[in-house]
Amino acid sequence: MKTLLGTLTAAAAFPAALFAQETVYLTVASSHPTVVPWVGMIQTHFMARTDEILAESGEYEIEWNEAFGGTLYKANATLSSVEQGITDVGWVFSFLEPAQLPLSQVSTNTPFATANPPVLLEVMEELLETNDAFRAEWEDHNLKVLGLTATDLYDIYTKEPLTGIADIDGMKLSAPGVLGSWLRGTGANAVDGALTTFYTDVQTGVSDGALTLALGAMPIKLYEVAPYINRFDAGAAFSGAIAINNDTWETLPEDVQNAMIEAGKYYTVSHGQDMVDRHELMLNLMVENGADQDPPVTIVPMPAGERQAWVDMLPDLAGEWAASVDAQGAPGTEFLAEYMDALRAAGETPARDWDK
Repeated sequence: MKTLLGTLTAAAAFPAALFAQETVYLTVASSHPTVVPWVGMIQTHFMARTDEILAESGEYEIEWNEAFGGTLYKANATLSSVEQGITDVGWVFSFLEPAQLPLSQVSTNTPFATANPPVLLEVMEELLETNDAFRAEWEDHNLKVLGLTATDLYDIYTKEPLTGIADIDGMKLSAPGVLGSWLRGTGANAVDGALTTFYTDVQTGVSDGALTLALGAMPIKLYEVAPYINRFDAGAAFSGAIAINNDTWETLPEDVQNAMIEAGKYYTVSHGQDMVDRHELMLNLMVENGADQDPPVTIVPMPAGERQAWVDMLPDLAGEWAASVDAQGAPGTEFLAEYMDALRAAGETPARDWDK
C-alpha cells in the first residue's frame, strides 16, 4: 500500500514527467517565398493541419524549423535538397526536373488539356496511387509524396500589348523549365527561369515578357515591368509536390505519419480550390495596384479563337515526350493515355487530344 501511495503521490506531483509530450524536430523549406500562395499554404494548411491533428491526442508535437524563400536552396535544387536531407520536408518543383521526374511532366507536355486545377490534382493523385511507375519515380529519389501542387491558368505578360498569338513571333519570353515547350511553333524564344527570376529578366531585357500565372505574377509584382496581361487562359499544369525525405519519414512515429498524410490530402484539395478562387482576384488586384504606373496595368483579352490557334501551332509535344520517356524505359505512351483518359472521364474536354 505504501508503494502504491508513493506512486500516486509522485504522479500527482510530476504529471508532466509521466505523460510527457514527445517533440519531433523537422526542417521545412522551399525555394520560393511564402507570398507565393502554394508555398504559404504549406504553413497555413499542411503544417497547421498536421499540428491540429496531433494536438487532438497530445502525444506528439512538431517543432518546425522553417527555411522558406530560398534560404537553404534555390529553385534548381528542390528535388536534390529533399532527397539528400538538406531539408526534411520541402516543395519539389517538378517543372525543373524533367530528367529526374519524366512522368511528372505529362501535363506540361499536353498544353490546354484542362483549365480545371482541382480536377487536374484529383487525376494526378489517383495516378500516383494506381500507377507504379509514376509513384516509383518519386520514391526512387528517396521521397515520400504528401501533397500535390498545380498551377492556375497561364497568360503572357509583356511590355507591349499583343493583338494575337502571332505577335509573339521573335519575342523572348521567360518560362519555367519544360513550359518553354509551349512556345514551340510560335516563333517566340523561351528563356528558362522561375518566378524568382522573371522580374529581373524582364527589367534588364533578358526577356520581353513571361509566360506565367496570375497567382505567381501578383506577389512578385511582375506587372510593374510587364504591364500588359495578354489573357489566353492557357491550361493548368501539375507543378510538383510537398515531399518528405524518406529516411526522415521512416523515423517518424506512426501517429505523426498518419497526421501528415491526412494534412497532405487536405492541402491538395484546399490548394486546388484556391487556384480557382484566387485567379480572378489576382488579375483584378494587379490592375488595381498598377493603375497609377506608366503605362498602367491592362488586361488584354485575346480575340476568340486565339487560344485554339496557339494550340494548333504546337508540334506533337506529347508524342515526342512520350517517345523519349519510352526510350528511357518508363511507360511514357501508356501514361499519356491514362492521363488523357482520366481527364475525359472526369468531364474535361481537352483543346487537343494529345494521345490520339
